[in-house]
Amino acid sequence: MLLFALVQHLFIGIFLPYLSSYTVLLWAVNLIILGLSSIGVFIEKGKFKNIIRNVLFIVVFILTFIVPFIQKFNRFYPVLGISYVMFFSFIFFEVIKFLIRPGYINIDIIVAAACGYFLLIEISVFLMMSIFYINPHSFSGISAVSVPATYVDFIYFCSITFTSIGFGDILPNTHYTKLLTSFLGISGQFYTVMLVGILISKFSSQLNK
Repeated sequence: MLLFALVQHLFIGIFLPYLSSYTVLLWAVNLIILGLSSIGVFIEKGKFKNIIRNVLFIVVFILTFIVPFIQKFNRFYPVLGISYVMFFSFIFFEVIKFLIRPGYINIDIIVAAACGYFLLIEISVFLMMSIFYINPHSFSGISAVSVPATYVDFIYFCSITFTSIGFGDILPNTHYTKLLTSFLGISGQFYTVMLVGILISKFSSQLNK
């Protein structure tokens, strides 16, 4: 469920003929699906972690609904972006712990590995968006026509950065966005290498039993 929710949250725009179709209502539905699917990650994780997850979800959900009423206040968007970063980071660390712990490999482990990758993209997208709204000149090639347009551009940018494709049509303009982009590229490669090592180790230990 979490994997489906992450994919639809990032790439549902593929099925929308126009970006104007990406309304707050559609975003809210996507977010509800994402919130419900993340519940399974925190089953038997203790009351405290579930409270934190619920609080973070409520915060991002409320802030998302406020967007249409304060679109002129660009300083609000970094707050929204950071709240998403915190929400996705909290889920990411739980997924990684689930991925590392067992000494076996099954479909749940493989799905968790995919979830971790998409969660890294989500975290990166909202982190970059926060920086962009603080300083619109920090990136070139990003559309600022609307929030959905900016969101889609950063999904594209972060995805090609993680996969080391780097077409060059979107570029970081400041020293800190250049360094952060470099760090994201390294993180994507490190996650892939670490993931391959974990899966091979689990598969080998399973064969030796």
